[in-house]
Amino acid sequence: MSSTPVVLLHGFATSAARTWGENGWIELLKEAGRTVLAIDLLGHGDADKPHDPEAYEQLEALVAAQLPDEPVDIIGFSLGARTTLALAIENPGRFRKIVVAGVGANLFEHDEERSRAIARGVAGNPDPEDRTSAYFAQLADSPEIDREALAALSKRKHGLPVTLEGLANVNNPVLVVLGDQDFAAPADPLVDALPNATFLNLRKADHFGTVKDFRFIDAALRFIDAVPK
Repeated sequence: MSSTPVVLLHGFATSAARTWGENGWIELLKEAGRTVLAIDLLGHGDADKPHDPEAYEQLEALVAAQLPDEPVDIIGFSLGARTTLALAIENPGRFRKIVVAGVGANLFEHDEERSRAIARGVAGNPDPEDRTSAYFAQLADSPEIDREALAALSKRKHGLPVTLEGLANVNNPVLVVLGDQDFAAPADPLVDALPNATFLNLRKADHFGTVKDFRFIDAALRFIDAVPK
């Protein structure tokens, strides 16, 4: 059983409390004796919520500033997973083991249609026929959400990059988890780019149910040696 602290990074339009607290992750990690740091990304939860897109160029740096001096295990979902990989490329020594979920080929390809669907959802004008749009509209209806902040984040032009070349230098053990019905699929480009990756395919799972999927929870806890006693 490892005593390494565990950092948790949530996805777009949610928060640490909703993603990791409400789905039982924090409680399970504490039962395993781990110190947990569940971080709210800029624009979310209890973090600042600027309306200037340029402010979000510091998103990754603000996360890095909150990390302990010692190496940590880190679990990231969706935007949190992208942030995790960007930080690992920048400084892999900050981490022991890495778990990323809800990302794959989408890290290297821009889907303009899906981006517009997400933007419509966040703005409160979802397409009822588009599940992605409806999902993000539901998330953005939470009282803690600042729609203008999320719109600003989606418009940022720079941030730490995630590239195939950069990932080739991340030698940490990495668990990649992705549903076979997730819009981020396939996982192959990401898994192939990482020198020490393990892949878990969640059959019949989509992006929206991943963080509450017991297969993901069980695999992640086992991977970072944090199975509750």
